[in-house]
Amino acid sequence: MLRIVRVLAPNPSVYTLEGTNSWVVGEDPAAVIDPGPDIPEHLDELARTAGRVGAVLVTHDHEDHAPSATAFAERVGAPLHAFRLPGARHLRDGQRIDVGTVGIVAVATPGHSSDHVVFFVPTERALFTGDAVVGRGTSLIDPPDGDLAQYLRSLRRMEELGATTIYPGHGPVVLDAGAKLREYVEHREERERQVLAALADGPTTIDHMVATIYAGYPEEVRPLAARSVLAHLLKLESEGRAERRGTGDAATWSGSEPRTCARCGRPVRGRARLCGPCSLAVLQDTADA
Repeated sequence: MLRIVRVLAPNPSVYTLEGTNSWVVGEDPAAVIDPGPDIPEHLDELARTAGRVGAVLVTHDHEDHAPSATAFAERVGAPLHAFRLPGARHLRDGQRIDVGTVGIVAVATPGHSSDHVVFFVPTERALFTGDAVVGRGTSLIDPPDGDLAQYLRSLRRMEELGATTIYPGHGPVVLDAGAKLREYVEHREERERQVLAALADGPTTIDHMVATIYAGYPEEVRPLAARSVLAHLLKLESEGRAERRGTGDAATWSGSEPRTCARCGRPVRGRARLCGPCSLAVLQDTADA
């Protein structure tokens, strides 16, 4: 049975739940996933638990997952792998990293952040999800680096992996990966319906939508809720189902009907008259004229 050990960083907050989960996978050598914040006592415990380390892997470059990665990799004498972290060996989608007898596959899962990857161990059907899926609650999608449309595609891609167990970046281990991923998709679909219902009442603001949709939630989560509502609105705007008037916090939003391309009839994004291919074709025709 593959050795998988959690070392919990002492950085609890509304964002991190009990703290960041650093994962030790395998042994002699082990892989270390997400060394986490630069807290000396946490890194000492992580190094002791890991023993000989063959690779350090980072799911994404947020401050609760990555700040210690470069120094920790140097400390344990192991290569550092991440999608865009400076000084790391940059991961490719589908890349396999062999650490001792364990093969770990990096899967690009943008959405929570544009650089997010998860790590899948096919032999164990174990999925290390960083912030793409957490053990309790939902993942924050914070524009502009967070993108809800990308995130939904990433959730479906994780479903296709057929994992049985999720080892998240925060919160407890998830023993039914399929059910958790379906729950995440259904939650986003329900939240989208709530946003559309708010838009149907006429022009409204994000603050008003948050007060309505999150009425039963504690006040301290409202700023996070506002970012989540914005992510939904930007997705709907790109699909032609929401319109914005104004900028910043004063912007008002209303529902709209998706438009079709005036040239070919395909759906267009936002208020555009032409779809992407037709816009390019018109530009080329103009240049050739």
